[in-house]
Amino acid sequence: MVVLAQLVLPIVERKADEVAVYDELGQLTWTELNERSNRLIDALRGLGLEVGDRVALLASNRHEYVEVNLACFDAGWVLVPVNWHLAAREIEYIIEDSGAKIVIADPVFVDNAIKASANVPIKVMLSGGEAPGFSSYEDLLASASPDEPANQSAGGNMFYTSGTTGNPKGVQSTALRPGDPLEGLAGMLGGLRDLLKILPEAKMFVNSPLYHAGPYAWTMVAGGTGSPVVLRQKFDPATTLKELQDEKIEQAYFVPTHFVRFLKLPDDVKKAFDPSSLRAVFHTGAPCPPDVKRAMIEWWGPILIDYYGASEGTGSGTIIDSHEWLKKPGSVGKPLPTCEVWILDDNGKRLGPNEIGQIYFKNLLGTDFEYHNAPEKTGSAHLGPGVFTYGDVGYLDGDGYLFLSDRKIDMIVSGGANIYPAEIESVLITHPAVADVAAFGVPNDEFGEEVKVAVQLADGRTGSEELEKDLKDFARERLAGYKVPRTIDFHEAFPRTPTGKLQKRLLRDPYWEGKERAI
Repeated sequence: MVVLAQLVLPIVERKADEVAVYDELGQLTWTELNERSNRLIDALRGLGLEVGDRVALLASNRHEYVEVNLACFDAGWVLVPVNWHLAAREIEYIIEDSGAKIVIADPVFVDNAIKASANVPIKVMLSGGEAPGFSSYEDLLASASPDEPANQSAGGNMFYTSGTTGNPKGVQSTALRPGDPLEGLAGMLGGLRDLLKILPEAKMFVNSPLYHAGPYAWTMVAGGTGSPVVLRQKFDPATTLKELQDEKIEQAYFVPTHFVRFLKLPDDVKKAFDPSSLRAVFHTGAPCPPDVKRAMIEWWGPILIDYYGASEGTGSGTIIDSHEWLKKPGSVGKPLPTCEVWILDDNGKRLGPNEIGQIYFKNLLGTDFEYHNAPEKTGSAHLGPGVFTYGDVGYLDGDGYLFLSDRKIDMIVSGGANIYPAEIESVLITHPAVADVAAFGVPNDEFGEEVKVAVQLADGRTGSEELEKDLKDFARERLAGYKVPRTIDFHEAFPRTPTGKLQKRLLRDPYWEGKERAI
């Protein structure tokens, strides 16, 4: 997704003194946003950044996220949004694997920023803090020119997505090639706005972390086409309702966990909320339980819009509005006009309506993606050029609506965050009490899923509350907090096939008995 200073200029001419970005720190007009982005380009070019260089951004939802993104996409740089929930060693891996020449960090995450960026040549700290070896972001801007930069060219982004094995990998889309001319991107930006059903120039509210592709896309596409954007760093259901009403928010982005928390508010708080300003509420990131979605539609009206896709698939996904969903409850919609959905069996044969198989997307725009430094992972995700899978299983009904059934890979989706068991397993297997380990998702009413770990104990070890605490602490020192198992089961032996392969489903399936869906 893109936002370009060159594209912002027509908006500046029309809305110079109107607010473009609101956050907890204040607000910026369109003129101020454009000038600050121009200054950043001038300053970083002066420090040696060239077309194609990677810019790692470790920041919460604040106005600088929009500024840095805007600068990257107008100067030909590649933005690498970094998940600030990660442990320092995980952040360091992303920074080094991406080849980032610069790290721009939020002072809230200063400790991890220092630990993770030792080998990065340029380090910058946003306003509100300082650290040894880090330049001041505001000082850089003050020393640079606000004039429109020369030699503009398109940039890109690279989101890191975890894998079933090993470390996370950066997703590189051929739709965004650093150094390409800017002319074609204006149409792309407007096209994405229309495909995603984003309302033109209507105030957008986002409080999900911008290191996720979903909230990032809705923020940057809305902002880049003239919508003022309201960014918030934390979610509190009652406070958010008040802000939606007081700020007269017209469109907003949430994940299903937010809906669950809204619905759990006291009845008097819910009744006091006036949703009349809202015209569209987008959600992605995880399947929304049908009962939750139905309750939200009854409360806020038929304004919910669900998009199913992934970081890999620019323009390859499905979408469904509330009116369609009420006719097809549980569906994630029909394919966008820019792609086709294929359902294939294990032999690669196309399946018919209501037959369950692996879901593949065929991109019709001629664009594709690859995983940075991971040709084998790229190959395993592709059936052929422009035909790829996100790893999910499902079916198309007779009317062409997609329904998700399961995940072929063992990804856990908790509160909209993707968690891959291999990351957890590779840490816990090193604990001396563990002979083998299996991580998987189990139902959680609020987050959709939570992480459970089954541990096969080493000889002579016994399961206990003390050992469970020790294993969780061991994981917490090495993994992001949301990846730490909520519960741990101890086993003397794991179920295996005659050839010795672990049958993880036999551990996982009992927790999902009687549930409406498998994911």
